[in-house]
This record gives sequence, C-alpha cells and structure tokens, in this order.
Amino acid sequence: MFLFDSEFLLRVLSIVAIDLTVAGDNALVIALAVRSLPPRQQLMGRIWGTVGAVALRLALIFVVTFLLDLPFLQLAGGLLLVWIAVKLVREPPAEAHVREATTLRQAIWIIILADAAMSLDNVLAVAAAAHGNFGLALFGVALSMPIVVWGSGLAATLMNRYAWIVWLGGAILGYVAGEMIVDDKVLRERVTSFRLLVPLSLAVLVSALGWLAHYRRTMR
Repeated sequence: MFLFDSEFLLRVLSIVAIDLTVAGDNALVIALAVRSLPPRQQLMGRIWGTVGAVALRLALIFVVTFLLDLPFLQLAGGLLLVWIAVKLVREPPAEAHVREATTLRQAIWIIILADAAMSLDNVLAVAAAAHGNFGLALFGVALSMPIVVWGSGLAATLMNRYAWIVWLGGAILGYVAGEMIVDDKVLRERVTSFRLLVPLSLAVLVSALGWLAHYRRTMR
C-alpha cells in the first residue's frame, strides 16, 4: 500500500521538516500584522490572512519553476519585504479606537503580500520534495496552516507584552529580505564578497526603525 511505501513516507517527512523550518518566518509576519488589531479581531486576521496566503501558494506551485528563473524577481520580493517589515515594526500596539474593519482588511492584505514575497523558495522546496505529486504538495501547504496560525497567535501575544520582540522580529524579516535580494539570479555572482553585509545591514536598519518609532511614541 502506497501509504506505507518508504519513499512516500520519506517525502511526507521531508515536507513536514520544510514546513517546520520555514513556518517561523510566516508566523512572524502574521504576528506583526495583527498585533495592532483589537484582541477579538486578531484570530480572524490570522485565519483569513493564512487562508489567503495558502491559496496564493497553491497557485504558485504550478508556476514556481518558471518564476524563479526570472531575473530581478527575488530582488523585487526582497525590497517588498523590506517595505512591509518597516511598516509592521512602526505600527503602534493595539488601541481601542482602531477602526476594526479597515484595519482587519489591511492586516490580511499585508499578510498575503508578505507571504507571497517570502514563500517562493518554500513553495519550490515543497514542490521538489513532492516529486510532482500535487496531492503531497497540497498536503504540505495545508499542513503549514495550523503551524502558522498557532505560532502567530503566541508571537502576537508576546509582541504586545514585550516591545523588544517586535524589534527582533523586524530584524529577522530584514535579514530574510536581505538574503532574498543577494540570492537573486542577477545579483548572486556579483555580491559574493559582501553576501552577509546586506542581510545584516537590513536587519539592523529595520530593528532600529522599530525602536525609534517606539521611542517617539513613549516620549509624547
């Protein structure tokens, strides 16, 4: 029976490992995006943002090989992620007067955009691990949903309690964005001498902007 085939089980385990490895970044984006929502809307933001991101990943699975061959694609994705990271770390924490519906839509849209920018390599890894089996690829994408929703809920709670976690999260997103930029097909061979400098610089920059926004709010 194929369910007990060793090669099939190895593919399943590979997909699970990939999801566990990359889910942290996606959970971080969601946590940063929903932390400005009123508490009762944070769960809805996490769920619908994840659903939208997963739907987009399913579409990307069909075209990911072609997309990753396009020059400047990862550069554009990295720059988009830098913009999103800066926007997220400068957001104030949840406040009672926030206009809930508008903010919820904005949070969902940010989650989907950020996930699209970050998930190209993840989708490629899942598709490769599935070896052309779309059912397995679908399983891998579906598996990421509970991992990301649960992880983002915990992270959002901690971020609203400890401001330094927001700055750390921004630093991680900045670093991921820097890695995407230097790994672009066109730039990969041209930035070998300072491959670490770009991600580290963006990590420090995003984190510093988050700290500065927090400092200005506390000094008012």
